[in-house]
Amino acid sequence: MDYGRVIRTLSFILVLNLVVALLKGIFGILAGSISMVADAFHSLSDTLSNVVGILSIFLAKKPADPEHPYGHGRYETLGTLLIGGLITTTSLWIIYEGYQRLITSSVPSITGITTGVLCATITINVLVYRYEEGVGRELGSAILIADAAHTKSDVFVSLSVLAGFGAVKLGFPQVDPLIAFGIGVLIGKIGLGIIKDSALVLTDASVSGCEDEVKRIVSGVRGVRGCHNLRCRGKPGEIYGDIHVTVDPGMTVADAHHIATEVNAEVIAKISGMKEIVVHLEPDCTTQRDVTKGDR
Repeated sequence: MDYGRVIRTLSFILVLNLVVALLKGIFGILAGSISMVADAFHSLSDTLSNVVGILSIFLAKKPADPEHPYGHGRYETLGTLLIGGLITTTSLWIIYEGYQRLITSSVPSITGITTGVLCATITINVLVYRYEEGVGRELGSAILIADAAHTKSDVFVSLSVLAGFGAVKLGFPQVDPLIAFGIGVLIGKIGLGIIKDSALVLTDASVSGCEDEVKRIVSGVRGVRGCHNLRCRGKPGEIYGDIHVTVDPGMTVADAHHIATEVNAEVIAKISGMKEIVVHLEPDCTTQRDVTKGDR
């Protein structure tokens, strides 16, 4: 993974998020809009998410060492988990704010300035979200995708404020907190999804989706008679696996080792994100070639 590009992307978005937060805060104070000032503080949480991402990637890009023989890639997953927690916390804050508006019957301040600035910052955040998610998917970076989801949650928050403005203008101020509840639940679902995906990686959950392709590749290596017990773990862009391969029991150790080396090289070359696959050699006691036997 191009960790340098990930850090540059997060740094660029950090600056944009600071600009958005300052615009909301300054114009919210000038216009006396409490809801907009609150939204500005939420935007600041996006910058915290960016900082978490930058620190995580800085650690993740460190090379393998004796204490971390598989590298430091899981620091990215840990950072993704923290961002998921930030998003979930945001959802709880939104639901709480909606509850406060409901019981106090508070009405958001509405001016042309607040509406205009809010629309401008929503536009900026939409562009940031689309750009960051695109780079994240291109690089296979879970932390960029998670951080993009956090920015997307900011868009939802701003839209809820804007929708509240519209509801007040139409004479239905009670709709404002109901919108906040709905947005809070939606953002909470996003945050919990990120937490779940990160937890699966950190707990070595099986990576599915490439089993058939790996078996096809392995079965095409000359000298392989069968394979079974394929296991994969990790995350997109950083997958580790192991597989049992059966060979002619009469061949030399050197020839069997050559087959194992070729299997390793072929799988890594043809499976996207596969960093390493350990090949366990076994003698084939049958005469029939069947690459799926043993997977029952």
